[in-house]
Amino acid sequence: MPASAFLPRTIALTAATLLAATAAVPAAVAAEPVTPGASYKATHDTLGPQRLTPAQQRLSAAKQTEAARAYDRPTTRAALAGYKLSGGLHQSQRTSYWCGPAALVITQSAHDEIAGRSQQDAATLLKTTSNGTAWYGININVPNPTGYPMADALNYRLPGAGYIPKALPYTPTATDKANFKQHITHDTDNDYAIAGNAWEVPGGPHLVGHPNIEIFHWVSIDGYNTDTAAGQVNYLDPVGGVSTSVISWAGSVPKSAHISSDTITTIMGGRGYVW
Repeated sequence: MPASAFLPRTIALTAATLLAATAAVPAAVAAEPVTPGASYKATHDTLGPQRLTPAQQRLSAAKQTEAARAYDRPTTRAALAGYKLSGGLHQSQRTSYWCGPAALVITQSAHDEIAGRSQQDAATLLKTTSNGTAWYGININVPNPTGYPMADALNYRLPGAGYIPKALPYTPTATDKANFKQHITHDTDNDYAIAGNAWEVPGGPHLVGHPNIEIFHWVSIDGYNTDTAAGQVNYLDPVGGVSTSVISWAGSVPKSAHISSDTITTIMGGRGYVW
């Protein structure tokens, strides 16, 4: 099975944008260390810069303020121990390229606790093809589509959820990693999960059980470790439980796994997540 069957190469920033941003940093400011695989992503990027709508920009700013404020109040987390989960209900993806539809129904179930939704219906809504589910650049059949199919689908299915796409650079910064901890804490505490768009590349970090090849993949991130202030997270992988006749390496992939929040943020570099 070709790794490219998961998703088209739709990512947040072009190599030219990355270089321009790097050139704009003053010499006195230490550059972020380049993460393994970042150069590969820059070389293979095929999507131009993406844009949030004005409404998404306003909502993003408001949610970030709320998430940061809540994260800085540790009293609730201190009373807990171990992982706090929003409780997504796992489904194994039905085809080699339906990780997006499976992640949509899993992420939705974390809030409304309804299991067994149709991946076919989700695939139709997301306009998933044999190339997978796009991160950006597809307007789906919902009122006022924004070009982000996963965010638009979640908001359509969960009115009032206020899902926002968060693009990440090839090398996520310390601020990006800190923001992700705030975002997963915010979503989990409010009984929502995050839909994460992974771009795994040779030599870079991978999700648990995934081989060292290029893989485009959607997962649902549905909880965090309260003992480490979200230093580790829990995610549900649609490949878990899939027959090896569908995905040859699926046998080593768990349905649910823990991973460092910094690592999964790095894995999503060049794509992003919907929170």
